This record gives sequence, C-alpha cells and structure tokens, in this order.
Amino acid sequence: MADRIFPLNRRELMAGLGAAALGPAIPPMAVAQGRPSLILRANAGVAAIRQGGPETPIWSLGAPTSDLSLKRGGTLEITLLNDLPVPTVLNWHGIDGIPAAEPLAAQTPLAPGAKQTLAIPLRHAGTLMCDLRLLGDGQARPSPARALIVGESEPVTVDRDEVFLIEDWRLRPDGTAVAPGVDPKDTVPLTTINGQTSQDIPVRTNERLRLRFINGFQRNVIAIKIEGHEVRVMAIDGQPTEPFIARNGAVVLALGTRVDVFIDATAPPGSTSSILLHDGKEARPIARLIVSNEPAVRNAPLPPAPALPSNGLPAQLDLKNAVRADLTLGGPQADWVTPPNFAKSAVPAFRAKAGRIVVLALTNRAEIATVFHLHGHHFRLLDRLDDGWKPFWLDTLAVEPGQTQRIAFSAEYAGRWLIETVATDWAAPRLVRWYSVE
Repeated sequence: MADRIFPLNRRELMAGLGAAALGPAIPPMAVAQGRPSLILRANAGVAAIRQGGPETPIWSLGAPTSDLSLKRGGTLEITLLNDLPVPTVLNWHGIDGIPAAEPLAAQTPLAPGAKQTLAIPLRHAGTLMCDLRLLGDGQARPSPARALIVGESEPVTVDRDEVFLIEDWRLRPDGTAVAPGVDPKDTVPLTTINGQTSQDIPVRTNERLRLRFINGFQRNVIAIKIEGHEVRVMAIDGQPTEPFIARNGAVVLALGTRVDVFIDATAPPGSTSSILLHDGKEARPIARLIVSNEPAVRNAPLPPAPALPSNGLPAQLDLKNAVRADLTLGGPQADWVTPPNFAKSAVPAFRAKAGRIVVLALTNRAEIATVFHLHGHHFRLLDRLDDGWKPFWLDTLAVEPGQTQRIAFSAEYAGRWLIETVATDWAAPRLVRWYSVE
C-alpha cells in the first residue's frame, strides 16, 4: 500500500537529490562562564531498537538533559569525554570555518579515558549533526548520531519545532548490532526515529510546524514524504534556501543531509497523516501527524512563510577565475584512505588561497551511488553547463554511478579541511582526503 502512495525507485530517489535536494537531539547545556557549555560522553550504552526485544548494546554519545537555547552569534564550549575502550573523534556536519575542530586534520583521535574541550563559534543558525562514526567502521558496536540546533537571532513564525533524526541498524538474531564497514549478512535492518521505532506527533488545526529531518543512516540515501500536507522546504544542510514546495510532499536526503520544512496542519480534526520513509526499495510509515479535536490554533492558516534569515553566505560566485580540481570518487585509487590511515603529511586534494572561488568536478567511478561530504565550507551545486547553480547551499551530495557533478564554494576560511566519501552500501568503507585553504 505504501509503495502505491509513494512510488519511487532507486534512480528516482537519487535524481531527487540533484533536483531538490532520527538518537535524540543534543539538548543545549547550562551556561558556564558566560557561554553555553556542552559535555558529551562517549561511552558504552544500550538502545531499545527492536520493539519488544532486548536492549541492544551500542557506543553512545550521551549528554546531560538541562535546557538552554542556542542562538547564532554566540560561542559554544564543547567537552568530549572518551569512556570507550578505543580512540574516538567528534565529527561534524554543518560547522563551517573552525579549523581547530577538524577531525583528523587538526583533532587527533581522543585516547580512552581522555577528554578535550573546544570553543565553537556559532556563526550560522541551522540544523547540525555530530557523531563518532569517522572511526566507526568495523568496530565492536555501532554508534548513533546527535542533532544540534542553533536558532536564528531573528524571530521565525512557527508554533512548534520538531527534530526527526532517522537512523538505521543491522541486528543479528541475538539482538546485537553490526557496525558499518562489514558484511551485514544474517542481520535484520531496522529504523529508529529519535531513538524510537515510531513516533506520533499531535498537532492542532492551523498550527505551523518546523520539521527538521536528518538522515542519520550509516550509508543510505532516503526520501521522506508527508501525506496530505503541502511541504515547504526552508533550509538544506543548515543553510536557508529560497522556499519551494517539495514535489509530491517528498524530500530526498543523502546520509548526513538535513532538511528543514514548514507544514501547516490543515487536515480535519481527528485525522491522521503518515510520514513515510523510502530507501529506494520500498516505502514504510515511520511516524504520524495526528490532528487533535482541540480548538484551532488560529482561524485560518498562516500566509506562506518568507525565507529564513540569511547566514551571510555570498549571493553570487564568480566562476570565471575559479580554482578548478577534479576528484574521482569510488573505484580503485590510492589517494583516498580509511580514517585510521589518514596522515597529515599526505598531499592535499587541492589548494586554494583564502577568498578564491573553487570549482570541483566530482566523478563517481563506483557501480553504486557515492556520497561526498565537504568539511569547513558549504557549496553550490552547479548546473550542467557551468553557467549557474541550484538555489540552495549543501555540504553533502550523492553522485550517481558514472556521473560527474560540479560544485562551487568560496574558500573563505583558512585551514586544513577534511573531505569524506562513502558508497551507499553498508559494507563500504568510509574514505577521506583533505584540502588546504591558505
């Protein structure tokens, strides 16, 4: 039934990325010395992944539960404590321009029993994600991701703000979970939303919701469809976009991608709308919007929302004098290495002077789709003729097999920055290189 409502195959799923592009959120912490302070503890934990089954051992990224609103323009002090029996490193999606926080390129893996503290300037509002997965391939246990929300300095007209961190797991018959980077044979795939197997979201008539969808899958590209509602895309990968209506109410997310949408609950009281997940093979419901019989929030829906406040990224990119480089993704090659084999002495993938525009041609030689993640900067996806770009910023892109995509960014921040790539297969290794802005 779900597939008839939400028809989509793997090719259409990938095409959606070029055309349009849920562990719980990290709760902001108590203020220390005039700035927000967040303590993250990497430790052994458990998760209720299989409904009615035993809890599954995992390596978690825990945090206290006190609350504080984070806003653009502040500074967040983050302390990571490693209680795991192996080295680990904190990896970010969405933090631009902080070379001291770069995993491997600046931050060496944290030894068991050690801790480190970093000050993170919150330059941009948006939906961010962090995890311990950079060194996670083949480890004894998998680890979930965490979301971090940085609010806009200006008011945004929404009644509710909900995070959907969507993650996948591979469970053995005994209930233990397999880490990515190894063959998942004899395992059962399961999905969680904010650490739960399903979720009900009560809403009231004419209430406006901001839904922050995060693809926390280990390898898969996914699509999310909200039935019976007009879905207005407002931000991608933590950066505001020119608002647009999602085709058929569906948005496509590469692994690590974050998409913020606005919906207005205009369905009749007592009605239920499913939120469907499509992984390229089948669609299945993962959550429900349930319209209550309480009085409407307002007499009529709000007018269409304007664009979210800008984070200050440039409106134009001058491509004529850009630094250009070709990067090959997938296939046998010596330039990409697994994270444990990363060396700061390796030759960078490319160099650029601070302030220059960089154009990268990403060619996927693998037989399956491959995901590219750029650290330190957001980029534009260029049109095929190199004469314009899509009206949104990204930090992550899926490239189909045999395809070349071109991206462009302003190399604003000096430093050493990581590049990640991984094929969309559970057993595929995560690979890294680095680039230099000087």
